[in-house]
Amino acid sequence: MCHCGENISRTVDVEQVARAAGEIPGVAYACDYKYMCSDPGQNLLKKAVAEHKLDGVVVAACSPRMHEKTFRKAASAAGLNPYLCDMANIREHCSWVHEDKKLATAKASDIVKLMVERVKKGKSLAPITVPVTKRALVIGGGIAGIQAALDIADAGHQVVLVEREPSIGGHMAQLSETFPTLDCSQCIMTPKMVDVANHPNITLHTFSEVEKVEGYIGNFQVTLKHKARSVDESKCTGCGICMTKCPKKKIPNEFDQGHGMRTAIYVPFPQAVPNTPVIDRENCTMFQSGKCGVCAKVCGPGAVDYQQEDRFTVEAVGAVVVATGFKLYSIDRKPEGSPIQGYGEFGYGTIPDVIDGLTFERLASASGPTGGKILRPSDGKEPKQVVFIQCVGSRAREKGISYCSKVCCMYTAKHTMLYHHKVHDGQAYVFFMDARTPGKGYDEFWRRAVEEEEAVYIRGMVSRMYQKGEKIVVMGSDIQVGVQVEIEADLVVLATAVQAQDGADLLAQKLGISYDKYNFYSEAHAKLKPVECATAGIYLAGACQGPKDIPDTVSQASAAAAKVMTLFSKDQLERDPVVAKVNEKYCVGCLACKKVCPYGAVEEKEIRDRQGNLVKVVAYVNPGVCGGCGTCQATCPSKSVELDGYTDEQIMAMIESL
Repeated sequence: MCHCGENISRTVDVEQVARAAGEIPGVAYACDYKYMCSDPGQNLLKKAVAEHKLDGVVVAACSPRMHEKTFRKAASAAGLNPYLCDMANIREHCSWVHEDKKLATAKASDIVKLMVERVKKGKSLAPITVPVTKRALVIGGGIAGIQAALDIADAGHQVVLVEREPSIGGHMAQLSETFPTLDCSQCIMTPKMVDVANHPNITLHTFSEVEKVEGYIGNFQVTLKHKARSVDESKCTGCGICMTKCPKKKIPNEFDQGHGMRTAIYVPFPQAVPNTPVIDRENCTMFQSGKCGVCAKVCGPGAVDYQQEDRFTVEAVGAVVVATGFKLYSIDRKPEGSPIQGYGEFGYGTIPDVIDGLTFERLASASGPTGGKILRPSDGKEPKQVVFIQCVGSRAREKGISYCSKVCCMYTAKHTMLYHHKVHDGQAYVFFMDARTPGKGYDEFWRRAVEEEEAVYIRGMVSRMYQKGEKIVVMGSDIQVGVQVEIEADLVVLATAVQAQDGADLLAQKLGISYDKYNFYSEAHAKLKPVECATAGIYLAGACQGPKDIPDTVSQASAAAAKVMTLFSKDQLERDPVVAKVNEKYCVGCLACKKVCPYGAVEEKEIRDRQGNLVKVVAYVNPGVCGGCGTCQATCPSKSVELDGYTDEQIMAMIESL
């Protein structure tokens, strides 16, 4: 019995529970200790197994998700089969949810009694071994995907990197400079992009998406959809003549947030990797009317192929790293099918000089549509007064987004600096609720924006904005001094919320991983498994899990890569043997278990006689895929399925103990 400091003992009389446990028939020894998971606590367990010749151990403590492996290792070190060591959860299931100490103590005793009976009926189990395909799939070509891919590839393993856009780089390639060092984003990013393209262990698939995922940890079969570029990558030399000759030149460039222009055949930005154009079929005259073909005529290598179609390939991989990144919330309208409410009051989408933070990055970037000059989108004039508004969408429960987007305070401070460096006689104003600077050197960076770069921070919210001639009138309040504020701005920049990518939920369903109500992917355990999914062999990196800045993203990407390398360090993977098994003698082949299995572990199996005649079809559980949830056991109408470690005999013994 563990006190867990005071987590358990505050509401459970642990000593009394230990005394009661010692009186349960079959219990040879019972004791309590303040921190059972500590080294002295584990030594108590080992000593008890040896001295009392125990053939089963129950540790009454916290959730088995926390320390089940810890205690099973200790039991194994003492010579006991680790699967005859189990945990009674008297913390999350008892002490944390009750206040009455007498009742909580009685309940804790019952929980211990249940587990004792279960372990008494338990059997020794051996770990399941499955072969490992030492090849990884990385989904997403932003900084997270690039870092993870390079780390895995540098360790000597093959990597397949998939990006749905025509080029890798993600949002980081769009940035001008990065906080808190103000170093050039492109200078950091583009060498890594080139490294990916040139790495012998990395196979790069851009303009491609994951279509289907089958299999299990160590043995995934992933179907990729390669969208038609209408350009043969093997023939294209990247000379760019097709783009210079294309007559369709006034298409808003998505990379520049719609403020720059591109042609119908294009690369997203000059440093794109691969430097192979793609034809925008929705805007190409050839695909719309069949009358043009200029790019094909001027292409010397003959790389332009209007007949090219989508194609599919299947990649065998042992692990998957999901690094699909984020998008910024577009507040001008409510997205279709989204529970999030629009922010029409800020005039975004109706007032041309109201832009979001990523658009400001493109205006400030030397490779942007204005060549690095801060100019108003409406008339190209230099703005002398710029208002930055924070928490637009974030931390607004009434609008549907309750979380903090984490990076906005810092990138707004960065924007005020970039503006001051480029428009020396300009003035930046920031409306904010509070400043959140959780990182090394971050608070100093924010203070520099206020104290040295002369940004005026106004603690308060904006109540109204409207166009007045060439100006945008921003009305708000300064709650620190209790006055109303009205500023006639030339440009307004909104720090909009960070959201999960479009289609994040659909990809999660293909992968079989969980996600929250905002479509951010969920980790297996916030503290102990922050980069792992509940589905074994799938790992998370970057802002697909939640809002993150670049240092956190890179750290998590390397952590995910380290997990993949750990998986690939052995030829055979050992898995927990708590899996379902089918008694083929009684199985009637209804396959109700197959319909409900969340892991896709149930398959059809044919039983044939010696002459090869089909006798019957039964269910078969692939132990390499099974997650041990027990749903099949609960569903089977003929009671032909049992879960090792949770057999019907064990469950009945637990019920009878009460």
